[in-house]
Amino acid sequence: MNCWGLTASDNHEGYNAHSPDNDLGVISPTAALSAFPYTPEFSMAALKHFYYNLGDKIWSEYGFVDAFNESKGWYATSHLAIDQGPIIVMIENYRSALLWNLFMSCPEIQQGLRKLDFSSPYMDNQKQ
Repeated sequence: MNCWGLTASDNHEGYNAHSPDNDLGVISPTAALSAFPYTPEFSMAALKHFYYNLGDKIWSEYGFVDAFNESKGWYATSHLAIDQGPIIVMIENYRSALLWNLFMSCPEIQQGLRKLDFSSPYMDNQKQ
């Protein structure tokens, strides 16, 4: 399955919070592509499908449109920054761990995580 992605987005009826129990057949590329660190194989398959198979309908100079519904023949013309941003950020995070490493390098973050009894090999060994 190469075409997936549920999240709040525009749709053929306006705007809605799409989920398994509120599925209008709307696919939001940001959902699949922002999941790259967690589902790299599935996200890459979705990216290729979105670009190579649907690109003429959902890709523009600004990136992927907000959402689409192939069964309704509906393709958004909108590009929402709140959806474009996570795509770029999470692909880079998957590729290089840049954002995770920056986040985990902040002493305030590590201190807060320690207070929550969180442990990770990415945390320094200092106790504060």
